[in-house]
Amino acid sequence: MPKALAYFEQLKISQDAWQVCAEALAQSIYRNVYHIASSNTVFFSSDDHIKFFCFQVLEHQVKFKYSELTEVQQQMLNPQPEKTFIRNKAAQVFALLFVTEYLTKWPKFFFDILSVVDLNPRGVDMYLRILMAVDAELVDRDEARRNTLLKDTMREQCIPSLVESWYQILQNYQYNNSELTCQCLEVVGAYVSWIDLSLIANERFINMLLGHMSVEVLREEACDCLFEIVNKGMDPIDKTKLVESLCQVLQSAGLFSIDQEDDVDFLARFSKLINGMGQALIASWTKLIKNGDMKSAQDTLQAIEAKVALMLQLLIHEDDDISSNIIGFCYDYLHILKQAIMLAVMKKLTYDEEYNFENEGEDEAMFVEYRKQLKLLLDRLAQVSPELLLASVRRVFNTTLQSWQTTRFMEVEVAIRLLYMLAEALPVSHGAHFSGDVTKATALQDMMRTMAFLDHRGLRHTSPKVRSRTAYLFSRFVKSLNKQMNPFIEDVLNRIQDLMELSPPENGYQALLSSDDQLFIYETAGVLIVNSEYSAERKQVLMRNLLTPLMEKFKVLLEKLMMAQDEDRQMALADCLSHAVGFASRTSKAFSNKQTVKQCGCSEVYLDCLQTFLPALSCPLQKEVLRSGVRTFLHRMIICLEEEVLPFIPSASEHMLKDCEAKDLQEFIPLINQITAKFKTVTGSGMSEVIANQGGKDGPVGFADFVYKHIVPACFLAPLKQTFDLADAQTVLEFCQALQQPDAKVFKNYLKEAEAAETLPSHSMSPAVVVAVQEEEFHAS
Repeated sequence: MPKALAYFEQLKISQDAWQVCAEALAQSIYRNVYHIASSNTVFFSSDDHIKFFCFQVLEHQVKFKYSELTEVQQQMLNPQPEKTFIRNKAAQVFALLFVTEYLTKWPKFFFDILSVVDLNPRGVDMYLRILMAVDAELVDRDEARRNTLLKDTMREQCIPSLVESWYQILQNYQYNNSELTCQCLEVVGAYVSWIDLSLIANERFINMLLGHMSVEVLREEACDCLFEIVNKGMDPIDKTKLVESLCQVLQSAGLFSIDQEDDVDFLARFSKLINGMGQALIASWTKLIKNGDMKSAQDTLQAIEAKVALMLQLLIHEDDDISSNIIGFCYDYLHILKQAIMLAVMKKLTYDEEYNFENEGEDEAMFVEYRKQLKLLLDRLAQVSPELLLASVRRVFNTTLQSWQTTRFMEVEVAIRLLYMLAEALPVSHGAHFSGDVTKATALQDMMRTMAFLDHRGLRHTSPKVRSRTAYLFSRFVKSLNKQMNPFIEDVLNRIQDLMELSPPENGYQALLSSDDQLFIYETAGVLIVNSEYSAERKQVLMRNLLTPLMEKFKVLLEKLMMAQDEDRQMALADCLSHAVGFASRTSKAFSNKQTVKQCGCSEVYLDCLQTFLPALSCPLQKEVLRSGVRTFLHRMIICLEEEVLPFIPSASEHMLKDCEAKDLQEFIPLINQITAKFKTVTGSGMSEVIANQGGKDGPVGFADFVYKHIVPACFLAPLKQTFDLADAQTVLEFCQALQQPDAKVFKNYLKEAEAAETLPSHSMSPAVVVAVQEEEFHAS
């Protein structure tokens, strides 16, 4: 052993032995060293002894003879770093070793690396690359269970030590090695999403990160790191405080003043950070609203609104990357505004306590108009955000209807009103969410709805307003589902038969429905009959059953009107007769080009109606009311019956023009226009008959007397007035037209004599008239 020690000392001072030792360690080849030792009769029991011996030789060389080495020899002891892709691949290998060995054979993986790395820049670089590679392995979704176990173990064993190492790296290299500092910031951002946030979101770390925001080479990575911290899930109140504290420091540093000339790469990262802050605040606000913490929610909302100006500055930036990074915040903030408007509309739709439903006055009418404006606003919101409207109405409706018996009437009403508005605001396709046996479900729904319309909940409700509204809605319901109503047609017709009875004034019975409401019921009945799957014969029977009571009642009421003496009673009877005609006319609205009156076999029924209603035109009492109703019916029959109505036109026209006034004639002209437009080829003889009935050989009685007394004197008196202007263009036209008449000889001679005597110019006669007279004289000669 003394010989071996002596040999060690001798070898340390050798000029080239250290090179052999360095190569042996690098390549794990110990034959050269073994050969040198054996030639000096020194033997070693294992390779470990040789390794130890080699390191001792190198240690001595570095400590005492490093300065004597050439530059090439120094580089052998201090080699250049590997290429980046080599280091990344080495880090990836270490990461794979970590996920394989950490839980079983190598629990001190990170501690071992840290003990070797210390604060050497190359070691730190490798350490940070290993951490990023490990993070990449831990986000592998295919190994979620394994990764969760690894993360849990790391949290328990080494995360605090890793965080401390990051802090030390940042502190030591932030001023002299920006590359390592940026790498470390990237690592912090990657790990902060799943480690304890308090390890990072504390005064010393945050202050350091905010300090990096002022360093040009570090601020981009610092932005990304702060973004990850802000995105970390945490208590909403704490999140608001964290974001606000960061914003205050950033604002005091002047970073909220955006300049178009600033570094666009940094602004892109900064825009992403502000977007994350805004979205984090909005998420906190949403949670606080759900938790019912209105005060904290209001504080958070104010914090959000304080960022809107900065958001808009970034949104309008000329660089698209900067602008696109802030869009998420814009969208979420817009969602808040839409929610606020939605809630405001829902609240303002509610009736006031003072609303007088029994005696609606001006205030009530103004509120109804105001509700219409709110509905338009709701419709616009539905176009922009239908899902939001659907969710809001669903929440209000479900909440209210769960306890509607104990809820105030106004709140129940607005919940139902919103549901009704929802149906009108959303496209029909948005309601097609049902999946199942559609045929059975539809039949059941139709049956239940029909029952609700017809019983005490609808058309027989105690409130006239409810009955009126039900009549309208039932009409729309039947129109939209007429094909599905076929099984219920005759049952429905029987149930509504009593609601369609005329209510003459003398019976003293107050009908359930007003005449306007009955119009909807008659139209509904017509739609049911016309669109049914019955044969034409059956449709004719049903339509006759519907209209025959009207015709019979009409005849009776017309006779009573002819004998009535009291004017009020006459008016009441005339109104009732007009309603009867209107009801029959309304049933014809059910026909279409596909379902004509002829095809449905109903022509005979409507011709009978015409024969029943036309005698009312000859009634001398309440002519205006009766003629208006019958005229409207004729308009409908011209469309529905076509040529079959022509035989009735001459008689109807004669009665409508008899003893007529100017207004009657004015209202009759559209009927004639409709007839001539529709029946151009067949109206010659018919129109001749209509017109012939209005003339005569001697003309109307008193017409000649009227002309002599009023028209002829006016022709002489008007030109004699001082205000009459012979130079007026209209006068010139009339003179010229008169001169061109075949029998204007006397008038021409008079003008010639007047012109020869220079009378015309003296009366300021227009030169055009003088020229016209001269031309007439020239042509005559």
